[in-house]
Amino acid sequence: MPPTAASRLRLPTLARVSGLVPAPLADAAPAAVLCAAMLVERFGAAARIGGRMPLALALTVLLTAAAAARRRAPLAAYLLATLALTVEAQAVAPSPISPYANLLGAYAAGRYGGRGRARWGPPLVVAGVVGYFAGQDVEVVMPVGVLAVWLAVWAFGWAGAYRLAEQAAERRRARAELLAEERNRIAREVHDLVGHSLNLVLVQAGAARRLIDRTPERSRDLLVEIERTGTEALGELDRVLGLLRGTAPRLPDGAPDAEPGITELPRLTERMAQAGLAVALHRDTPPLPPEQDRCAYRVVQEALTNALRHSGAGHATVRIVGRADGTLVEVADDGSGPPPGHRPGRGLTGIAERAARLNGTAQHGLGPNGGFLVRVVLPTGEER
Repeated sequence: MPPTAASRLRLPTLARVSGLVPAPLADAAPAAVLCAAMLVERFGAAARIGGRMPLALALTVLLTAAAAARRRAPLAAYLLATLALTVEAQAVAPSPISPYANLLGAYAAGRYGGRGRARWGPPLVVAGVVGYFAGQDVEVVMPVGVLAVWLAVWAFGWAGAYRLAEQAAERRRARAELLAEERNRIAREVHDLVGHSLNLVLVQAGAARRLIDRTPERSRDLLVEIERTGTEALGELDRVLGLLRGTAPRLPDGAPDAEPGITELPRLTERMAQAGLAVALHRDTPPLPPEQDRCAYRVVQEALTNALRHSGAGHATVRIVGRADGTLVEVADDGSGPPPGHRPGRGLTGIAERAARLNGTAQHGLGPNGGFLVRVVLPTGEER
């Protein structure tokens, strides 16, 4: 059943109230209750205790102190309580209440003793039961039953500590996986952004240098394009840094105010054409979900950047097509194709990671007509 509004308000309130109680006071409260009960019992049995009353009261104080310190020093507290209970049973008179203080210590030894020290709990339990019943005329079932109960309580505490430790380890593993995934995502974004922009700037700057004497107007256009590319790159880089800092980015004038999608592909192909790579764009797909839209753009951007930088291609074809099994994103060029022993670099690895994040597939290699081919299929569905 979903929680009601009252329960949603009540649970945080209880948590806040419990957090306001100091830990020493929370530990001392059960010890104080046990102490009061033990004192009442001891004074009620004064005739039976006789002159051993000072020792009985001292042992009561020790048992109470051990119960109060059960979380701060669980194993030492349980050892002290076990010794006090044994002395009480052998030198004074067995109390019907004192064993409960020792039982509280047995639970604390398992719950708070830590994995290493908590293992001393069962031997202490056995020694305490033997010491308590030594010399008493009781049926064997009595010490065996007490031993079973004490060991079960210790095991209950130890199991709780083990479960919490496993949960904490699982949280640490999940946190580490999330951090690693976020680092990889940011690395992909920075690589795609910086690699693409710098390659364009370098190609355009080289062309402008070669043309500056022959066609100054063309060189001027290239310089304007370099400025625009740099402005857009700074905007996207500031957006990524804003994600790291958790702040809204300050975008330079002229920078796009959102991460690009496939509607920006005509602008991308225009920049590529100015850098010397003619791109034919074929798109036949309905509007994509935001994550797929951004992924498709980055795949095309990285594939075209690789074609411009590595393959010596003069022409590339980009196809984005909706199919029954999802959206096909395909980039093919007429360059030299993959060299022998080709191994994917950061860019192609980033493409595969982007596709896998959306439960898609990525392939790359020699195209059917030569050149290099990148093919990604993004199935319909949400991000993992």
